[in-house]
Amino acid sequence: MKKVVVLTGAGISAESGINTFRDADGLWEGHDIMEVASPIGWRNDPVLVLDFYNKRRSQLHTVTPNLGHISLVELEQTHQVTIITQNVDDLHERAGSSHVVHLHGELLKVRSQFDENIVLDWKTDLNIGDCCEHNSQLRPHIVWFGEEVPMLDRAIQITEQADILMIIGTSMQVYPAASLLQFAPLNTPIYFIDPKPAISPKENLTILAEKATVGVPEVVKQLVSSYE
Repeated sequence: MKKVVVLTGAGISAESGINTFRDADGLWEGHDIMEVASPIGWRNDPVLVLDFYNKRRSQLHTVTPNLGHISLVELEQTHQVTIITQNVDDLHERAGSSHVVHLHGELLKVRSQFDENIVLDWKTDLNIGDCCEHNSQLRPHIVWFGEEVPMLDRAIQITEQADILMIIGTSMQVYPAASLLQFAPLNTPIYFIDPKPAISPKENLTILAEKATVGVPEVVKQLVSSYE
């Protein structure tokens, strides 16, 4: 089986109705990014930060995977598929994808401030006073600005083994996720699916200026047909 590595961003989740919470002026729910997505913001006002992610978690329970997510599951019938996502939702897993790496953390998990390796599943609101076994406050299991991306090395190793690379719903302008492109083997076929693709054309690149629900099924159909 050929190895397909799929890089996904906010675009694929937005089609399921996931609110990005980010306005055109760069504010998240009326807050500066650093207020709700940084260690400093967490130290300054943990109640505000918890409320922000509680709202996101609550909304996540109201949406479902779309055709883009589902098509990637179908691709597993003929290819070895690994998804590396910048998204913190669980829509890939709910659709049925077998191998998903979350670069920026997971909304339905929390972790201990005492030991970041203590990670718990968490589907309801997280509040002040919710503690781990060491009586330390739990925080969202999200990679905030200024923090290391612990899954990056694994993502690089996966990308280095790609036979085919798919990029879906992301501008690939945000680092370190954008750096993954350079780790794909030379001349690896790349499919870039985004309504506004911000990438320079090259010989091994196929650009589909489409939403994920349109472009992903099209590419999957092509890949499955070539396998048959």
